[in-house]
Order: sequence, then structure tokens, then C-alpha cells
Amino acid sequence: MHTETTGAPNAAVTTATGVLRLNQQGYLAGEAKQGRLMVTRPLTASHSPTTYTVTTDAGRRLFTHTLSLRSLGAWSQHYRAVYAVDLTAVRRPGRYRVTTAGGVSTSAGFEVSDAGTIYGALLTDGVAFDQTQRDGRNVIPGALSRKPSHLNDASATLYEWPTMETDSDLITDADLTPVGGPLNVEGGWFDAGDYLKFTHSTAYADVVLYSSARLLGGRAPKSLVSEARHGETWLEKMWDPTTGILYLQVGIGSGNQAGTFTGDHDHWRLPEVDDHNSAAADRYVSHRPVFAANQPGELISPNLVGRVSAAFALAAQADANGHPARARHELAMATSLYAKAAVNHPPSPLVTALPHAFYPEDTWRDDMQLGAAEIALALQRLHQPSGRYVRDSAGFAKGFIAEHSTDTLNLYDTAALADVALSQAMAHSPGRHLAVGRADLVADLRHQLERGVAHSRVDPFGAPAATDDFDVNSHAFGLIATAGFYDGLTGTNRFASFASTVRTWLLGGDPWGVTAMVGVGDRFPQCMQHQVANLNGHSDGTPPVDVGAVVNGPNGAENFDGGLGGFQQGMVHCTSNADHLTQYDSATSRYVDDVRSWQTDEPALDMTGAAILAAAAQLHLRPTATVR
Repeated sequence: MHTETTGAPNAAVTTATGVLRLNQQGYLAGEAKQGRLMVTRPLTASHSPTTYTVTTDAGRRLFTHTLSLRSLGAWSQHYRAVYAVDLTAVRRPGRYRVTTAGGVSTSAGFEVSDAGTIYGALLTDGVAFDQTQRDGRNVIPGALSRKPSHLNDASATLYEWPTMETDSDLITDADLTPVGGPLNVEGGWFDAGDYLKFTHSTAYADVVLYSSARLLGGRAPKSLVSEARHGETWLEKMWDPTTGILYLQVGIGSGNQAGTFTGDHDHWRLPEVDDHNSAAADRYVSHRPVFAANQPGELISPNLVGRVSAAFALAAQADANGHPARARHELAMATSLYAKAAVNHPPSPLVTALPHAFYPEDTWRDDMQLGAAEIALALQRLHQPSGRYVRDSAGFAKGFIAEHSTDTLNLYDTAALADVALSQAMAHSPGRHLAVGRADLVADLRHQLERGVAHSRVDPFGAPAATDDFDVNSHAFGLIATAGFYDGLTGTNRFASFASTVRTWLLGGDPWGVTAMVGVGDRFPQCMQHQVANLNGHSDGTPPVDVGAVVNGPNGAENFDGGLGGFQQGMVHCTSNADHLTQYDSATSRYVDDVRSWQTDEPALDMTGAAILAAAAQLHLRPTATVR
């Protein structure tokens, strides 16, 4: 499947050249199938029709259509017009080729397949990335030859919060101050391309995994369920109901100003070497510090409480039938933590990570709505009264909806997940007067989707969120998931076409022709800022690669004004088609596939989790699809 052939101009018609962008993974047989043709100047039909022909991979012609010459807009100064290419009429599974004529001779291959194959790959590949991110003893070697790592985390020291430079993770203190321990925080997942572990992002990732398994029911792959269990097991180590302390993170990003100690980001290495690093300056790399979200007995930032208690409650739901004793323990973990939420006086800023700028979350009612709803569902599964938590969740939902958030489902906004959970909990708790009704929750989901639809309509390629800001890939997958939630709750297909457009944009239909997920399509991120992938994988797209990793995606051009900087010591130098991709940048948006480009090319738990959830939500709408 090739999507990059640029045709020579036909001087008798126009001097335009261009490229065709299609979904490199493939389209569903019955869905709307859109591609994009972007050209260097607007096309004209004054001399001959501008057409595109679809043939089978063997060369049999299916149809020829005239291209609509209504431009969807300019993308950049170089590519001054973009046109829609409608392939909806291709419905039979197979491989096809589309060729454009009338001034631009660009051809590309595409596939038509079934939902189990397409969404199944996004789900199982995404879980494979989480497996690569495992830390501790219980690693899965996989293609990247993972080895047990950070075993010293099993006996870690608790420290006071360090003082940091403003808008930086550089510590200004002469040293860290120990206040407790030892603590067993071994295991869990690396957060992103580095080796730090955060309660904030781990809880979100675990909620996503358990929610996906619930959506799929008996079709859920064993790997999905076991990975959810792996995350929840580590979260139990981070919450101590006896002392009332929630531990926040393991490790520090950078060392201190004085240079007397280093942090995680000061080194580029495989994680298994850290336990054996005996250099004095690297003492917090080999023996990683732990920090707490609160002091003993104090209340805890409600955003953390909500999402972590939701993860515990989801585990309880999964265990309710087969392991009721364990389910009751997990529910007790959820309710004990839930009771510690500082909902009357939340801290400002909310507690997420050290520094807060790593994850600058500013909403918490969505997390508390989610936590209360999942606890209610766990109680219902265990045949216990749930009314209090349903009422709590509805109250938090009313408050969050009243805030008129303009965000959509991602690491910082869990409202879509919370709306679905509360809707389910309300169905099993009838006859109660609640602060919101099911119609309010459905409307909230619709409003989130309408924001994505509005952006998609004005973006030449159908992007559902800004491509000059962070986390566009995460938001896009989140909107596919939300479309599945809405259509599932309402029994409609109102947002099916939108979900198809967004999936195409994510999987090769963007201006750069690079898919969001490693291993999907014939051009995916090859030079991620990910230490294990960089050191143990290949940088030319051939195996082994970090299959399933989802990167941030395109970002604001201003983020690259200072360049990429030098390669860190130990890095395998990797710059994939940098000059080639540059020609597809716009004045405001860039995509850089380079190991130094954290702005566009670093994968993370939450970004990949969004793809897993999107796949599960869409498969939920197709109950007969076999997950492959």
C-alpha cells in the first residue's frame, strides 16, 4: 500500500502537482470512505475532466468519478488547495488502487476490511505498547527484549516535595529530604518515553483498559484484561488506607541546579541498567525517590481521588462474579480513598505531578463524577446499596456541565467516561431524584462531539482538533470513542461518519501521510523519543518496532523555533525523512519524526490508551465482530 507517489504535471491542463492521502490501515465495508488530494494550486476542468479511477489491486476497473472541484481550503503556501476523494462506493473487502487524472497523476493503494480486523488491531497493538511500558519484575520481553527493571523500587524512600525552578523540573534544593519509607512501589508502567511513573496518568490508563474490557465483555482479549490488572496492582501500592497517604510518583525528571545529583531525563539508557548505577550523582536514578500527594491525615486533590478510586472500582466490577473477596477488597480501596477527596477546598493548582507543568490539569468534578459512578456500579455488581454514590456522581456531573468546558475526552477530561458510567449506574438505581438525568448526560456527550465536528468541517483534512496544539492524536482518538459512547447510548449512528473521518485523519489521511500508531500503515513514526524503542528497536520501520505506540502528533510550529537541539549522549541518531516531511508543514503546524522531537514524537500511556478505548467503543457497536 503506497500513498506517496507524486505525479508529474500535465502542462495542457494545469501546473499542479499533489499527493493523495488515504486511510493506510483500511476502511470498513459499509462506512463513508474519504480521502484527500492536496495540490500545489487549485485544479481546473477547463481543458479536460479531473477524474479519479478506482481499480482492484489486480487492475480491474470499478468506477471512474469526476472530482468535485470545490476546494476544502488551502493547507499551506505550497499546497494551496485540498479536495475530497469519495471512495464510499467500494464495499467489497479487498485491496484497491485509486488513480487521479486531469492534471495530477497520483496513485495510492487502500484496503477495505471488517471491523474486527481494523479495530482489533488498534486495540491489541495498543495493549502491546502498554506491555512494553511495564516496569519491575513482571515484564514481558516482547519484540524489544524488555528485561526486569527498577527492582530497587521495592524498597524506596519517601521524600518531601522539592523546590523547582518556575516552569521547569530543575530542582533548586541542594539535596532531597527523606521523610519516610521503605515503600514498595515496584512495578507499574513507564509513563512515556522516559522511565518516570505517575499515579495520575497510570490511573487514567487503567480506567481506559478496564472500561474497554467492560465494553467488549466476553470478546475482550486476555491481554487487555491482564494489562488492566497489572496497572491496578501498582495503584494499590500507591494508596495506603492505613496512613491515608496517596503516593504521587516515582522518580524525578531532572537533577538540581548545582549538579550534585541527576534525574531520569539526564540519561539515555535501557531501564535495566539503573539498578546497578553506583555513581554518587546518579543516586536518585538508581534509588528513585517517591513523593506523596498529601500529608498523613490530610485530604487529597480530588482529581487524583476520582480517577484512582474509579480504577479500583472498575477492578471490583471485573472481579465481582469470579473473585468476590478480591472485589470487596478493591471496593474498600476505592471507597476509603473516595472519602479523602478535598472537594470543598481543592488545592490550586490541582495535584498531578512534580512539577505540575508535566500534567497541568485544572478540572476535578469530571474525575469525581467518574469515581462515584464506578463505585456505584461496583456496589450494584456486589448487590449492595449504591444510591449515595449515584447521587454524588450526578451532583458532580451537574457542576461539571455548568462549567461549560470546551475540552473533549483525554487525560485531562474524563467527562465522557463519567457520563457513560453514570448513565449505567442510574439505570440500576431507578426512582431517585438526581441532579442530572440521562438526557443531560447524552447532551453533554453530544456537545463534546459537536466541538470536534465543527473543527473537522473547517479543517481541509477533517482534523477534529487543533493541529497546532498538544495532544491532537489523543483528542482525536478520544472523539472516536465518544462517538461510540453516544451512538451506543442513543441507538443511533449519528456520529458514525464523523468517526470514520477522524480515523482516516489519524491513520494516514493527514497532510504528512504518517499514521498515529507505530506498526499501522506503511508510514508510521520511526524515530520516536522513546528510549527502549530507540535502543532496542529499528529506525527504518522494519521489525522490531514499538508496535502500538501512539505519539502526540503534529504540533505548533512555534514549538520548534529553537530547533531540536543536539542528540543526547547514548541516543541512536534517528531522523526519519525530515526534509521530506517538512514540505507538508503549514505555517502554524509541523510534524517532525525525530528522536529529539518530544513535541510531536513521544508516545505515552494516555495517547495509546485513547486508541484502545476508541477501538473498544466502536467494536461495542458491532457485537458480532470478532476481535482479531
